[in-house]
Amino acid sequence: MEKIIDENKQGEALVLEQKDTNKRKLFIESYGCSMNFSDSEIVASIMANQGFNTTQKLEEADLVLVNTCSIRDKAEQTVRKRLEKYNAVKRDLNPKMKVGVLGCMAERLKTKFLEEEKIVDLVVGPDAYKDLPNLLAEVDEGRDAINVILSKEETYGDISPVRLNTNGVTAFVSITRGCDNMCTFCVVPFTRGRERSRDPQSILEEVNDLWNRGYKEITLLGQNVDSYLWYGGGLKKDFEKASDMQKATAVNFSNLLEICAKAQPKMRIRFSTSNPQDLTLDVIETMAKFDNICNHIHLPVQSGSNRVLKAMNRLHTREEYFELIDNIRRIIPNCAISQDMIVGFPTETEEDFQDTVSLMEYVKYNFGYMFTYSERPGTMAGRNMEDDVPEETKKRRLQDIVDLQRIHSEIRTKEHLNTVVEVLIEKESKKSAEQWSGRTSQNIVCVFPKAHYNIGDFVNVKVTDCTSATLIGEASPLIPEGETAE
Repeated sequence: MEKIIDENKQGEALVLEQKDTNKRKLFIESYGCSMNFSDSEIVASIMANQGFNTTQKLEEADLVLVNTCSIRDKAEQTVRKRLEKYNAVKRDLNPKMKVGVLGCMAERLKTKFLEEEKIVDLVVGPDAYKDLPNLLAEVDEGRDAINVILSKEETYGDISPVRLNTNGVTAFVSITRGCDNMCTFCVVPFTRGRERSRDPQSILEEVNDLWNRGYKEITLLGQNVDSYLWYGGGLKKDFEKASDMQKATAVNFSNLLEICAKAQPKMRIRFSTSNPQDLTLDVIETMAKFDNICNHIHLPVQSGSNRVLKAMNRLHTREEYFELIDNIRRIIPNCAISQDMIVGFPTETEEDFQDTVSLMEYVKYNFGYMFTYSERPGTMAGRNMEDDVPEETKKRRLQDIVDLQRIHSEIRTKEHLNTVVEVLIEKESKKSAEQWSGRTSQNIVCVFPKAHYNIGDFVNVKVTDCTSATLIGEASPLIPEGETAE
């Protein structure tokens, strides 16, 4: 088995494990959330056992798969353009190529892709990847193939992922699938099903294996990681029906964090994504208890207006969110907090928008991901609410909060000036071959001169300068992290 360093279409390094006995070629691209990238690693593992090695050369692929996102219209349009590209290559260069769509968009647009537009050969939903060999056999026989049935049990906990989208230092570990929070703007519950959690023992085994293979940081993944709950299997919604013994021995997210932190005390642990209604004090206290759990929480709020939050079916209020922020600041004073925000949700007024602005001013997030509302067919908002905020208003409000976030990001990065931070080196800096790039515990990018260090090293860096998004410094190994560097 050889290792090949590669780059995918989104410009990130790939480490591809190739089996010499495999003769067929798989080209796979991923779009959307981190869970999609993690799922692609599961797919690559399944297909490796079917005789496929991954390739970056589209024209030589026997099978092309695109793992898709349906959460915003822009993501769907990007995937459609890629499908046009695949089919052009198939038509002009490689008629034997088969094209398939995976993930959330596959579930939502299955009939359109296969029967109406006839632009793919197979469609596979997020819970049906183990059926890929059977579906591919159908395609090889000249028939279209589809499986988008949502599972109540599947977690892929028994599959060892092929690490595709990796630098050999950081890796994703999926711990839950699905979501029970029926936010009115979101398609995830309809494309990924109900919440179910993975056996903690299988998670621990994957974490230990990653450490033994040289990985230094993991991110525990789920649509809503704080909802993690293992009581022997089954959907989270059925926990109340569990036996007393199952309830007494259940493992929640705080327990899982502690298990992982204790098992590999030198490995950094991150998690994403949290939901304000489910992030409990015991999770924050566990973070504070272990140095190797990173001091960063991604905490989507979506709006600062109670009226809009209710319309979104977000099960928290503005005031409850502030209380949560205050608790995080109190228990972990140096914790970075990031956000997701939507502007232009149906009926959002200027007063509602100003509530979002004032919430941002209160929190002063380290960074964030901001979007205009995009109506998704099939969602509660899409079915029942008119998309009535003018596009120009949406764009203006988006620009306003992007500009505000840039100011807040600069405030937060400047807090690290003249301090020493611990950085895990992940790659060479994009701007200079003479510098390394890595991230701090707070998930802030930091660049510094290479010197004698290597990818995968933890380095104490004295911060001497910064931009709104990046710390700039020099190695300072003798000063403990977080102390002021005179």
